[in-house]
Amino acid sequence: MRDEPLVLGIETSCDETGVGIVRGHTLLADALASSVDQHARFGGVVPEIASRAHLEAIVPTMRRALADARVTLADIDAIAVTAGPGLAGALLVGVAAAKGYALAADKPIYGVNHLAAHVAVDTLEHGPLPEPAIAMLVSGGHSSLLLVDDLTAGVTPLGATIDDAAGEAFDKVARLLGLGFPGGPVIDRTATEGDRRSIAFPRGLTAARDQAAHRFDFSFSGLKTAVARWVEARERDGEPVPVADVSASFQEAVCDVLTAKAIDACLANGVRTLLIGGGVAANSRLRVLASERAGKHGIEVRVPRPQLCTDNGAMVAALGSHLVAAGVAPSRLDLPADSAMSLTAVSVAG
Repeated sequence: MRDEPLVLGIETSCDETGVGIVRGHTLLADALASSVDQHARFGGVVPEIASRAHLEAIVPTMRRALADARVTLADIDAIAVTAGPGLAGALLVGVAAAKGYALAADKPIYGVNHLAAHVAVDTLEHGPLPEPAIAMLVSGGHSSLLLVDDLTAGVTPLGATIDDAAGEAFDKVARLLGLGFPGGPVIDRTATEGDRRSIAFPRGLTAARDQAAHRFDFSFSGLKTAVARWVEARERDGEPVPVADVSASFQEAVCDVLTAKAIDACLANGVRTLLIGGGVAANSRLRVLASERAGKHGIEVRVPRPQLCTDNGAMVAALGSHLVAAGVAPSRLDLPADSAMSLTAVSVAG
């Protein structure tokens, strides 16, 4: 194990300040500081608040991770940092910190893709990822289907959201129902008390006419609007809104579309492994439905434990470890933060 690279990862793409340390595929530390409570009263992430929270949290989170792993910065072989995509100001904090630590300790730096890191983190729990594999990444900012042939060389985008991402839809519907922020966990809990078949909400981009242009793409804006109109109609008629039933039916619509398209992508590409990552991957109904549908086709489903699904430093360190082990050249010290970083780039070229 001592011969494997010791890599430190820094994540600041949104509202979580994460520092993770891995040796090879073994997780040694995963320190996290969240600013989610500061955003709750606004019903969503405020970029300026997130950036300032990262500034305040990055140094103590780094110290905690090093202490948890029982290593020093001098012991680290390489530093990986999320270079994009994400909130520009938030990314700049992490990239600047990584550059400072890399320069001070004379360590190579890898600017990595946030979405590719969500794929890499699964290897910390389930071992090497069979290649090729299909990865479905679902979060507040992304709903993507990817073909993963070689994680260190790049991934092939198959589909993405054309409007609201799945996690964004959860947040907006939760706010509509007065459930608070973030929406994913609270809707998941509330849905357990409801009937997911009680309301027939629409499934976006699943009609026959959508297959040619948007077979693997996602759209949740229409679903969000349908929920809002249904609730408004109940309130206009003076009838109580069955919050649990609405939550369960909305959640079922999202999970139905996500899992159907993911399985279709596996079958269309002859792939027998489906990896689900991102914050929405923690959703209990998504996990159950994906396993049920995949099992009918002999497809293996891999989902990291919930703590590794949300943004964290461990996933960045995991991808950095893959890159180091594969002999990929590190990034230049003047690497930029790229809020719109393409999925075809796993890391910033040196």
